[in-house]
Formats: sequence, C-alpha cells, structure tokens
Amino acid sequence: MSLSDSPEDSSSSDDFAEFLDAELDSISEFDENNSVLDTESEKRRKVELSGGVITRVITSHSSSSQEEPSKLLGSLPKNTCTHPVIFARFCPRCGKKVEDEFGVAFGYIHKDLRLSNDEIARIRDRDSKNLLRNKKLCLILDLDHTLLNSAQLCDITVEEEYLKGQVDSLPGNLKSTLFRLDQIQMMTKLRPFVHELLKEVNDMFELYIYTMGERPYALAMANLLDPRGVYFNERLISRDDCTQRHQKGLDLVLVKESAVIILDDTEAVWGKDKENLILMGRYHYFASSCRQFGLINCKSLSELKSEESETEGALATVLKILKQIHSSFFDEERKDKLEDRDVRQVLKTVRKEVLKDCKVVFSRVFPTNSRPEHHPSWKMAEQLGATCSRELDPSVTHVVSMDAGTDKSRWAVRENKHLVHPRWIEASMYLWLKQNEENFPVSHSKNQTNLVSNL
Repeated sequence: MSLSDSPEDSSSSDDFAEFLDAELDSISEFDENNSVLDTESEKRRKVELSGGVITRVITSHSSSSQEEPSKLLGSLPKNTCTHPVIFARFCPRCGKKVEDEFGVAFGYIHKDLRLSNDEIARIRDRDSKNLLRNKKLCLILDLDHTLLNSAQLCDITVEEEYLKGQVDSLPGNLKSTLFRLDQIQMMTKLRPFVHELLKEVNDMFELYIYTMGERPYALAMANLLDPRGVYFNERLISRDDCTQRHQKGLDLVLVKESAVIILDDTEAVWGKDKENLILMGRYHYFASSCRQFGLINCKSLSELKSEESETEGALATVLKILKQIHSSFFDEERKDKLEDRDVRQVLKTVRKEVLKDCKVVFSRVFPTNSRPEHHPSWKMAEQLGATCSRELDPSVTHVVSMDAGTDKSRWAVRENKHLVHPRWIEASMYLWLKQNEENFPVSHSKNQTNLVSNL
C-alpha cells in the first residue's frame, strides 16, 4: 500500500497498524533526490536502517515487550491517545489522522515521521540512560570546515588545477583524502586525521552528523567519511531537517543536552546550545573557501601545496580534549550519580584550565564607547579561565594589544609583562593550551583611527 492509498479517517488502530507495517516493508530505496549513493547495496542498507529506526521508536513504549510491533500499536483506546508518534499524518497507536503541525518532524529518520514533545523527552531520557550505562556520550559533528572542505568544480582556480590529477573517486579507500564527486560537481578534501578521529571517538560517543548543507550533499560526505556504515547509521541531520532557518539545534537530537558535545566551526548557528560547543578552527583547503569568509589576501592550503599537521593539527588536538572530557565525566571517584552529571560543566571546567593563571588587560582591541566585557576577545579570555581587567596593576600578566605604541603596550614592555596580539587568545582557545607568547608579537600601527581607543 502506498501513502496515497492510506485511509483518510481510519478509526481502526489494527487497520492502521497493518498499513504502517506494510508501508515500512514496502520501502525499497531512497528517493533519487535524497540519495547520491553509488551502489544498490548501500541504498538498501540505508533504507533498512530507516525502517528499523521507525519501528524502534514506535515500539519503544514497551521496550521490554516481546510482542509484535503491530500488536503494540493498537494497545491504547482512541479517545485517550496523546499521539506520541505520527507517521504519514496518522497516529499508529490509535489510527487517528493528525494535523501536520503536531509534534516535531524527524525527517532524517524518515520523511513521514513526527514525534510529540513528550515522546521526544521520553526517548531522550531512555536513550541517554542507555548511553551512560555503556560509558558513552553523544558527539555532534559538523562537516564543512570542521571535518572536510569542499569546492564546486567550477570554482577550482588555475593554481589548484594540479589537484585534478590527484583525486580518488572511490569512497571506500580509507587512505584517500581528496575526492572528485562528479554527480554533485564537487571536489572534497578530508581534513587530516579525520579517519583516526572517527575510529577513536566511536568507542566513547554516539555520533551524529549535523550540517547546513542539503541532504544529497550530506549523504555524499557521510559516504566519504563512513563508507562502511560503521559510525553514523541514520543519524545524519541536514539543512532540510532544521526546525529554524539558518540555525542548528539539539531539538532534533534524541539525547539529553547534558550528554551532548558539539564540534563546529561556527558558533552563531547554535543559538541556545553554545555551552555544548567546542569551536573548531576552520579548515580552508580550497581557495573558494578562503573567499567565502572574506580572506582575500590569504592563500589556501591547496594553493600553497601545503597541509595541516596530522599529528598536531585541529582534529588530533580535539581528540585529546574529547578523551579528557570523557574521562572526567565518567570518573569513578566522583560521588554524584551518572544521570545527574552535565557534560557542559565538564567542558567549562576543562576550558578554564587553559589561561587560569593569567590576568589580561586589552589595548586598542575594542571599538571606542563599547562595553569591553561584551567583546568576543574578552568573553573568550574569561571562558579560558583568565581574569580580565580594564586597569593596569602589578598583578596583570598580559596586555593584549593591536598596537605596540599605546600607553598600555609600552607599560607591558617596561614592566616585563607579556605583550601579545589578540590571536594569542584565539590560538589558545582552538588548541586548548596556552600558547607561547613569543609567537604572537605586536607591531606598531601605521593608521590611527577614531574607531578604536588609543589606550
């Protein structure tokens, strides 16, 4: 039976259960617009996962029951049903047709699946307990500029033409990191250490992909990162699934926020979930990526014929942090219960260790008449554990300045304090380690403007 043949106003939960079972069994492949997978076996694998997840969600009201899903679906009288799960506009528990606006759409699990808020909370509670019982947390992974970098084939520059002779078109080759994907007219470079990262974190986290890219692109990238289907299964959230335009959110993740960590290069898209975020330095392999972020005078890694360090780069660094956070969260010497712990507090504690012994004063960093404590550099320094001050005193350890000629900068030199560029704070944040101050010198500014303070 197809969705178009479904009963318009069925009052029989048994009839609808049979319809739902038939619908799940009849799914044979993804819609061509939603899949760029190359092989029929890969398509079948994804379809089986989708159908399995829907059945698991629907039958999870009695997860210990051995009954058939179709029997469980019809177990509640129609007039008392709260419609926890909606599939194809029908509630599988009571058979009643439900309005499209009801609940939250979980299109990444199945295009016709919606869950009520109460059901989302119940599943989150159950699945979070299961994760914690297995000493796992949840890790949300952004794609572009975090795990990889992509460019349209038409945007490849003359200086990057040499790459076309180095690409691989077979996602299953885990040794390859540069791919040409003619079906979506793109070239993709995987970030160094990405396969090692995924292998390591898979033992500590349940993994999601969450991208602002469209679903066909997301599926293609997932196939490069996880060609054997080991890490992500159906947990792939794309722009098509987002509940708010241009925003990501943990409302689509079926794990409690207290057990979720996010890796992403863009803080602004995460709204109220920033406390879960580990901000990643952007991976600019292609020239078009630099242009996208206004880095006009910056050469990309491909143009420089260079690459990030595999052992000391961004992904190797963040793996160390993830291991530290995981270890702290599951520390057996802690007295509190596992379910009462919050990974966001662990994140804050670990992050505050980076600059914990530093007292910072800023000079010519903030616009005149602004409130310094609202500036990103001030906030970043405090997140890293530094004490920020507006005034100089003997306890100050660092002056962060854009110009070595300001009064505060000269004071730092005279008093043998550290004088550093604001990039020192940024580098310390991305690497989760206080950086050598000598690598961030401050030069004399040639231009004096009234937009920034001379102090």
